[in-house]
Amino acid sequence: MLKGSTPLDRSPPVPSKPSSLGRFTMRLDHVAYRVADRKKSARFFMDALGYKVQQEFVIDFGEGQTAQCIALEPPEKIQGKMPWVSENYHLAPEIFVSDGSSGSIVGDWVKARGGIGGIHHMAYMVDSVEKTMEEWRSKGLAEFTSEKPLTCPGLTQVFTKPSELTGIIYEFIEREEYGFCKDNVRALMESTRGI
Repeated sequence: MLKGSTPLDRSPPVPSKPSSLGRFTMRLDHVAYRVADRKKSARFFMDALGYKVQQEFVIDFGEGQTAQCIALEPPEKIQGKMPWVSENYHLAPEIFVSDGSSGSIVGDWVKARGGIGGIHHMAYMVDSVEKTMEEWRSKGLAEFTSEKPLTCPGLTQVFTKPSELTGIIYEFIEREEYGFCKDNVRALMESTRGI
């Protein structure tokens, strides 16, 4: 244990209380990886953890710069709306894997990390992206890569800048169903250019 630190409380968890936003929890929605080879990485998640391809698409940034994306769904996918009614049930998160051409936002990010890449961000489903942004700003927990959330029908998202504590980008997401919106993915990727 580090000098001056205190041990973690290992007592059983107490039932959640709603935050100032009235929500009980943030649920891990997806983990996004930026990698050198999306197909090999996706195959790993499929073979090792039972994930299945949900959708594939290409993001075109112009000037020959692209990102190729694969969204993977967990083996225990629920059809239709996501009924988060049980506090004890935990659905595995979706996995989003992308690689990019040389000079692209994704390609440069992977190159800067030794050509391997890694976890780019972790996305948490929240009741309101806007209210969560307000709460995090008021508490000084994060800066965001855009002033307002990005929206598509049934989907609202925003990225934080990398956390000073964890180095990870956090995403807040409000969604009605599984899946990703290509326009939001492009705008989110562009919002991280240079960070």
